[in-house]
Amino acid sequence: MGTHDGPIATARELVKTYGAGETAVHALDGVDVDFARGELTAIMGPSGSGKSTLMHCMAGLDRPDSGEVVVDGHRVSAMDERRLTKLRRTRLGFVFQAFNLVPTLTALENITLPLDIARAPVDKAHLAAVIAAVGLGDRLDHKPAQLSGGQQQRVACARALVTRPSVVFADEPTGNLDSTSAAEVLGFLRRSVDDGGQSIVMVTHDPTAASYAHRVLFLADGRLVGELTDPTQQSVLDRLGALQRAAVPVRAGAL
Repeated sequence: MGTHDGPIATARELVKTYGAGETAVHALDGVDVDFARGELTAIMGPSGSGKSTLMHCMAGLDRPDSGEVVVDGHRVSAMDERRLTKLRRTRLGFVFQAFNLVPTLTALENITLPLDIARAPVDKAHLAAVIAAVGLGDRLDHKPAQLSGGQQQRVACARALVTRPSVVFADEPTGNLDSTSAAEVLGFLRRSVDDGGQSIVMVTHDPTAASYAHRVLFLADGRLVGELTDPTQQSVLDRLGALQRAAVPVRAGAL
């Protein structure tokens, strides 16, 4: 089956540095990583570990200084801006911490916006399945201001999925939500993987959110430093604690 057997996205020797000289920040320091097809992968790490930079480079929102990014057989790192824009429009889905909905459009119009921009036909059966999955059938004519935060983020998730993307990149998708709304959104994302075969890469700092993933990758100082499969909230907390202890040098003579 060719490319359908391998990972949905890979990075090789990914390097990204901000600034120069002594103030240079090595956001990514030679990262090699594979993201599995049909899985929800979470990326975690301390603030400044490079997790958002990694996702932005994978998604073609930022360019690495060197290294290669391949998403579903497409060499993202070698694309010019025009081809990148087309790829992001047709093969990639995005969910951000800010819901990024258009306030003047209804929920339904926000969901179908990527198709309208691409002048692509709406697959009514797929649209109905996505709307049913996010549980917003009775809210489709509401504007974002008439929806709760959790409902707005589920609209954003539906918008990300409606184009049948190869992979959805979610950057702190529950960062602005209360725990009940967060559970709604995370449950939907996990179901879209388990039932719909979607591939999702999610950056999060929240161990509860990470526990919805099949696999958690941990970054520190721009490097991949570990992973967990079938994580629980506790196993994620334990690993994060170990990473933080490793990052703090013990002073000589300290008790």
